[in-house]
Amino acid sequence: MQFLRTVFWVVLAVVAVIFSFNNWVIVSVHLWGDLILDSPLPILLLATFLIGLIPGLLLHRATRWNLGRKLDAATRAFGATDTPPPSLPSEQPTTP
Repeated sequence: MQFLRTVFWVVLAVVAVIFSFNNWVIVSVHLWGDLILDSPLPILLLATFLIGLIPGLLLHRATRWNLGRKLDAATRAFGATDTPPPSLPSEQPTTP
């Protein structure tokens, strides 16, 4: 399984490099006012990908941290009870 994962990431990296070499053109982005950003297309795409990735990644980390805190609190609360678990009633033979 590790081999397939490695092959997948290598193929993805090769495709990204080929795309970058074939599309290395300067793109003008008009921001606001008279401000113009001249940037190579692959760098612009990478920057926009990272800008979109960061909020989702932060939300994921915050949710995971919050759920971990709740799980730890529940584990501590469950472990703090000293009462034994209820036992099942034993079957008593009935006398006719």
